[in-house]
Amino acid sequence: MADPLHQFKIEKIVDLPDVTLPGLGSVDLAITNSHVAMTVAFAAIVLFLTAVTSNAQVVPGRLQTVGEGVFGLIDNLTESIIGHEGRKLFPFVFTVFTLILGMNFLGLMLAFTATSQIAVTATFGVLTIGLVLIIGFAKHGLGFFKLFVPSGVPWVLLPVIILIEFASFLLRPVTLTLRLFGNMMGGHVALKVFAGFVAAAVIGKIGLLGLLVGPLSIGMVTALTALEFLVAFLQAFVFAVLTCIYLNDVVNLGHGH
Repeated sequence: MADPLHQFKIEKIVDLPDVTLPGLGSVDLAITNSHVAMTVAFAAIVLFLTAVTSNAQVVPGRLQTVGEGVFGLIDNLTESIIGHEGRKLFPFVFTVFTLILGMNFLGLMLAFTATSQIAVTATFGVLTIGLVLIIGFAKHGLGFFKLFVPSGVPWVLLPVIILIEFASFLLRPVTLTLRLFGNMMGGHVALKVFAGFVAAAVIGKIGLLGLLVGPLSIGMVTALTALEFLVAFLQAFVFAVLTCIYLNDVVNLGHGH
C-alpha cells in the first residue's frame, strides 16, 4: 500500500461473465472501482441538483446559492465565449464540467480518482471533439475546412499554415486528455508520497529522523490537500473553458460573436 501508484490500479469489485460482441471481441463486464467512483460521482451530482431545484426559494439558502453559482458560472462562460448561441450548448458544457468536478472532488475524499485514468479523460476529450466536428459539418458543411485557413495569410505561407492548423486541431483531444489526466495523477502521487513519509515516521521505520520528517510531511500533506482541491476545480473549469473555445471556433468559424 506504500506504493504511490497502487491507488490508480483498477480492481474488480463484482466479477461478471464476459460478453462477446461483433467486431469488439470479448468484453469484460465486471464492476470495478472505477465504475463505482464514476457512478457515485454521477449520483451525487444528480442528488445535489435535485436538492437545489426542488427546494428553490426566492431568497436562496446555502445549498441553492452554491447550485446557482455553478449554473451561473457555466452560463456566463458559454455566453461570453460562444455568444448568443452558447445557451444551446450550455447543457453539454455544464454536464462535462460537473462530472469532471464531481469525480475530481470524490477522488480526494475516497481511495480512487476516475479522472486519473487516461481512458476516462480520453472519453471526455473524444466526446468534445466529436461534438465540435458534428456542429462544424452540420452548420457549415464543407465550409468547416475554412477553420484551417486563417484570413490575411500570404498565399506563399498558406500551405504551411494549413498543415499547422490541421495538426493543432488533431492535437486538441490529446491535450484535453493529458492535461486533466496528468494534473490529477501527479497531485495524488505527491500526496501519497508525503503520506508515506508520515506513516514511516509514526511506526518508527526511519528512527529519530521521524521526529523531523513526520511534522514536515504532515504539513506538506495538509498544504497539498488544499492545493489539490483547488486544482480539482481549476482542471474542471479549464476543461470547460477549452470546450467553449473549441465550440466557438466552429459555431462562429472565426468571425467572433
